[in-house]
Amino acid sequence: MNYIKTIGGIPTSALEGSMRDFRVMDDVDLINRCDAFYNWQDVRRQSGTWPFSRATESGPASSCAVRDDCGNLSNGVNFASQDYLSLSSHPEVANAAHDAMEVFGVHSAGSPALVGNTSISVALEQRLAEYLQMNEAILYPTGWAAGFGVIKGLIRSHDYIVMDSLSHACLQTGAQAATRNVVLFRHNDIEHCRARLAKIRQRDAKAGIMVVTESLFSMDSDTPDITALQEAADEYGATLMVDVAHDFGCLGDDGTGHIGIQNMLGKVDLVMGSFSKTFASNGGFVATNNRAVKEYLRFYSPTCTFSNALSPVQVAAVTKALDIVQSEEGAHLRQQLMNNILSLRSKLSEGGMDYYGEPSAIVAVKTGDEALARITARALPDFGLIANLVEFPAVGKGLARFRLQVMAGHTSSEIDKAVESIGGAMQLATAKLEAGIDQDEILKAG
Repeated sequence: MNYIKTIGGIPTSALEGSMRDFRVMDDVDLINRCDAFYNWQDVRRQSGTWPFSRATESGPASSCAVRDDCGNLSNGVNFASQDYLSLSSHPEVANAAHDAMEVFGVHSAGSPALVGNTSISVALEQRLAEYLQMNEAILYPTGWAAGFGVIKGLIRSHDYIVMDSLSHACLQTGAQAATRNVVLFRHNDIEHCRARLAKIRQRDAKAGIMVVTESLFSMDSDTPDITALQEAADEYGATLMVDVAHDFGCLGDDGTGHIGIQNMLGKVDLVMGSFSKTFASNGGFVATNNRAVKEYLRFYSPTCTFSNALSPVQVAAVTKALDIVQSEEGAHLRQQLMNNILSLRSKLSEGGMDYYGEPSAIVAVKTGDEALARITARALPDFGLIANLVEFPAVGKGLARFRLQVMAGHTSSEIDKAVESIGGAMQLATAKLEAGIDQDEILKAG
């Protein structure tokens, strides 16, 4: 007889390891390299501890049905979707997209460097620039493309990037593609950033330097001192680039996020953002005060130059979402969102659970141990909650968490259900771990 170690019926191999283990593989055959990852993934899949790659059965409503990648259906309150102001189901947004399709067709006709733009995309660029109190903006096909593209477009191999260590993958990948001179500073540590800048300038007075950060970090729900970063960049002849993906449109009295809250509208060198969190569509943008920068990016930023432009359907959806964001209705939705955020945080605390950061649409519930988090994720569908597990290497080892993404459209009862569900699932997972390892008997093959 062979025996396999399990915890609560889950193979211990499904509770060990991480995606980092398979990032670099030695097999000379590029196809066969994938096998080790798939085998590890499939152990988790078959044991119900692989909570990724799920598909909704309808739009990202506050409660919905999802299927995992084995085809299993579950229903629950949805705290896994990025639809902060609940605009993806707004009838005016849908109508605007439909009307644009009737006029412009369903897709763009080329890249923005050729004839991919439409009159409504040009108008959207100007609207975004005005909203941020900047002179120019340029659209990208995705937020990821904007983050990667602004760095790759402006930075050359002899230049430097000084980047917050927790910056998004699109920013880190763009930096690695642009230059070997990538220097990280400790998360939100302004003095460490200044020290990095000073050291670079001591040995290289002529190279370009881009300082890269986010206005709201999506794993920790915290924000830097943007004013201090811009002052440091100015002092050392560097350019500050701020990614506003997670707070633009949904935080602040006027929806301009932490750049507006910190009175930095129009004062940041480069602002990059995404439409996929608040604006009911794909796409992204870069805003600048310099027309020359916009034109340079159009022809030297590869994800702009060599990608088809945003479709008119997407542009129309974003434009209508922006109309709502800037209206009294938008202000009401932001207040409703913040009420839900504060309610969720308060009820989690009452339930003995902790979370990261300051109030935002991201409420990251602390779990810690990866095994505990995976067993909890396995139980969540039975408790009626759809939530995203974040584990190493997306966060530090032993710092796993469930990133609950709040919508303006969540009801009080849905918030109660989320707290009850995650609390119950964590208690169940803790009990399984405390019960320890048992051995399930497995017959030998043949």
